[in-house]
Amino acid sequence: MHRIVREADACTAPGAIGALLRREGLYSSHLSKWRLLVAESDAAVVPNKKRGPKPDAVKAVDRRVSNLELANEKLTKQLTQARLIIGVQKKLCDLLGLPTEEEVK
Repeated sequence: MHRIVREADACTAPGAIGALLRREGLYSSHLSKWRLLVAESDAAVVPNKKRGPKPDAVKAVDRRVSNLELANEKLTKQLTQARLIIGVQKKLCDLLGLPTEEEVK
């Protein structure tokens, strides 16, 4: 049924649909009923409306803000740790008398 409806929709030449119906041994009423059935089945497959509760925009914004705040805290801690490590490296270079990257330039 779907195959024949697709073939009939693809026919562009005059008399092509009639030739298709004769070849398959069908009447035009079959084709018109099948087109309705195919349209109904296609409409049933694609739902128009999502089910379930609607998403709350305020909650989504609050959730995004809290996630960004957590990420900011994490990055701030990493930055503090990196600055501490760099400071220790500079002091070690001063104690050992090694040139720092700033002195090399």
